[in-house]
Amino acid sequence: MKMLRLPEVIEATGLSRPTIYRLEAKGEFPKRRRLGRNSIGWIEEEIHAWIQARPTADPGRSGLSSFARLSPP
Repeated sequence: MKMLRLPEVIEATGLSRPTIYRLEAKGEFPKRRRLGRNSIGWIEEEIHAWIQARPTADPGRSGLSSFARLSPP
């Protein structure tokens, strides 16, 4: 079992630190584990499972078409 530190979790998820902590507090993100007195980490498998469970982007609803309409010709 590998533990990921915060910078690795940020890199893997693309989320900011405040977003990670906010989602965790709401129960929508894996819980961090205490590794030592002043260190925390997340279980790598739990982070990867969370990423895999995220819905994929729907190209038809991305807002790109409305952006293209706003762009000058």
